[in-house]
Amino acid sequence: MLSVTALLALALGAQAIPQESPQTAAPPQSASPQRKISCKTPENASMCYWTRGRLRFYNIGRPTYRIWKVGTNRVLGIYAGPSTYPPRTEEDYLLDFPPRLERAYKLEEERNIRLKIDTPWLIGDVFADFEICPLEPDMPGDMQASCIEAAKNIFADLSKRSYQ
Repeated sequence: MLSVTALLALALGAQAIPQESPQTAAPPQSASPQRKISCKTPENASMCYWTRGRLRFYNIGRPTYRIWKVGTNRVLGIYAGPSTYPPRTEEDYLLDFPPRLERAYKLEEERNIRLKIDTPWLIGDVFADFEICPLEPDMPGDMQASCIEAAKNIFADLSKRSYQ
């Protein structure tokens, strides 16, 4: 066991280590690249919320990616962000997924390429906890336009591919 004198010496020694002041500290490095299109803005940040859902690619209609909120009858139409909604051009329908979700899709696409699947970019249902930012008011019975700010606990369910 350490004596009281040894503990006191350790404590004093730790205080002697110079600390960076907040002004000189390096800015925190982000672990992943930033989105090109911002989903959460000062205008809609207070409306954003977390929900468990299933993200799926739809071959018919727009938008092509939609989230079913697990345990409900609600479906959210997914757009890149407030700057692309309502869509004015075809490019406005292109998505900018959050980095974790983008990485999960990329890994599944690489897996599909290794398995020699004809359409490697088509991924099965993706379940996750999504941070959703609504782009319009909720209207019961209508699909609500939204964007995905973040995703965690991502699971790609490859057994439910209806397009194989």
